[in-house]
Amino acid sequence: MNFRYAKTVLLGTIALGFLASLFASRINPYWLFIFYDIGISIVMAVSLNLINGYTGQFSLGHAGFMAVGAYTSAVITNQFGELNVFAANAIFAVALLAGGLAAALAGLLVGIPTLRLRGDYLAIVTLGFGEIIRVILQNLDRVGAARGLSVVHGWTNLFWTFGLGAVTVYVVASLVNSTYGRGFIAVHDDEVAAGAMGINPTKYKVTAFVVGAFFAGIAGGLYAHAKQFLTPGGFGFMQSITFVVMVILGGMGNTVGVILAAILLTLLPEGLRMLAGIDHLPGLAAERPLGWIGDTRMIIYSLLLIGLMLTRPQGLFAFRQQRK
Repeated sequence: MNFRYAKTVLLGTIALGFLASLFASRINPYWLFIFYDIGISIVMAVSLNLINGYTGQFSLGHAGFMAVGAYTSAVITNQFGELNVFAANAIFAVALLAGGLAAALAGLLVGIPTLRLRGDYLAIVTLGFGEIIRVILQNLDRVGAARGLSVVHGWTNLFWTFGLGAVTVYVVASLVNSTYGRGFIAVHDDEVAAGAMGINPTKYKVTAFVVGAFFAGIAGGLYAHAKQFLTPGGFGFMQSITFVVMVILGGMGNTVGVILAAILLTLLPEGLRMLAGIDHLPGLAAERPLGWIGDTRMIIYSLLLIGLMLTRPQGLFAFRQQRK
């Protein structure tokens, strides 16, 4: 990728997000939440791509970091009542940062003892970590346990969602394409050779894990203040698998491809929902003669994914080699 105009694209995306947020009241609430989901998916997929795509690890617990950020930010903002717009945005920014730091700390705690492992072993450990987070939240009465946690403020908007999405893409892309970031690619290509050249593979893997977890925590904060209700079940194994599929489908180590895959896999289930005749727009009835077709929606979705993986194993959007 050519990052000559990266800062211009970053600032342009933030400006467009700000302008779009001013007209959010004119957007159908259904589509507004779809846009939120797209932005959150981009943050999650791009941050996971740093771990799985560029550094060559295989994490299956990314939703666990998202959960840490979501609950941390929600607990902080729930302490406040009605605020003016400036105070609300300031507190929201602090809450998102706190959620990201809490997730980064969790990434550090799981990364230091486990990232000496490789391949399937690392995948199993990260999967176990994600499930440990979910079970802890499910039994922690302070955050609602299995009952769930209501989030008082719906402060997520298009500015925060796509602004932070652009920041995530910029930071990850700049990091990977920096002199320091070449260490991630060296570890990905040949960990033993990288170690022989004086690169500490564990250091780079932990760094990737912490940075990826930080942005996953921020995405969790956006998710919490968009949905305004959290349950531990929303951050389970299947959620992590969804983000892994986005990375694989977009092309491992291909930032643009991962972004496109995140958009596609967020819109695809909704497109299938419409084809099935299921209408979930607020205030509209859902009962239709062919509504039972909706039961096959996820089967069709899975078959499409299998077909894409078989026909494009290198990634749907991996049209050229990213590293030389």
